[in-house]
Amino acid sequence: MATEEELAKRRGPRQPRHDRACRCGCQRHRGRARREWRGSKKRRKKGDKSKHGREAVVVVMYTLQRGRDGQLHGPRNKKLYATFTGRKAAALWARQQATKRGFGPDTTKTVQIVLDGAKSLRSNLKRLFPKAIFTLDVCHVVQRLWRLGRHYHKEGSAELAAWVEKLKELVYEGKTKTLLRDLRRLRREVPLRGPGTKGRRHALTKLLGYLQPRQRMMRYAHWMEQDLVIATGQVEGAVRHLVGERLDCSGMRWVRGKAEAVLHLRCIELNGDWQKFEAWFHRKTQTRLAKGKRYKVLTNQPLPMPKAA
Repeated sequence: MATEEELAKRRGPRQPRHDRACRCGCQRHRGRARREWRGSKKRRKKGDKSKHGREAVVVVMYTLQRGRDGQLHGPRNKKLYATFTGRKAAALWARQQATKRGFGPDTTKTVQIVLDGAKSLRSNLKRLFPKAIFTLDVCHVVQRLWRLGRHYHKEGSAELAAWVEKLKELVYEGKTKTLLRDLRRLRREVPLRGPGTKGRRHALTKLLGYLQPRQRMMRYAHWMEQDLVIATGQVEGAVRHLVGERLDCSGMRWVRGKAEAVLHLRCIELNGDWQKFEAWFHRKTQTRLAKGKRYKVLTNQPLPMPKAA
């Protein structure tokens, strides 16, 4: 997002013509004149980020239908939604769309919600989906196991892969209690002094603090037997295609309100609802015209030069 300092520069006096700094008008001298007019940049402190990013909450909703073979087939009727306004707004949209599909708050059908470990998102969804199955994305758990393993073995080594593979087997088999017991044992075995011991204790404590309150969301073996979802692959792909390829390109800076509008238009296009959106906008325009309101009408068709003049 564009910071207030950047917005002040945009809305302030326009920069002078830098091609007048030298007679040749070459790029090298134009850039030098621009830097002299702008002044030296403020040096960032440790931890300061140049992108000043904001979190976009993405929701992917679809329906799976169980076939005669006992497997779940789909996805069907997939819809995307994304917003910068927060997790509560995303949860309300999910509740509204689920009710439209026939999955109300008191439904007896199976409703599964796969998400990352964000507590606020889970609390908002838990209140709106009291009977849903909440699943922690297994990829988030595996990534944290790899992060812990780098404190014990060298990056890219066969020992690291074997060490993580043993813990992954416990995760996919649903043996969460055994996994936590092994992690606690590793924390007790870490010496109080020595090279790397502080980092190991900190990594183990952080991982245990992440897994312990989420044990009920890690019944992966039971859910795989029912052919349910245990990872957010659909969401990760939507984040890259919906948000990344349009709003996170190199050099882009956005005002929050305009970024939200572009994000909603992007969702409408990818959901295949553009014709419905055009019909809704046409009805809204007709209502404004009937009330006698004047406003500018834009078109995407080029006008002939004589008429445009």
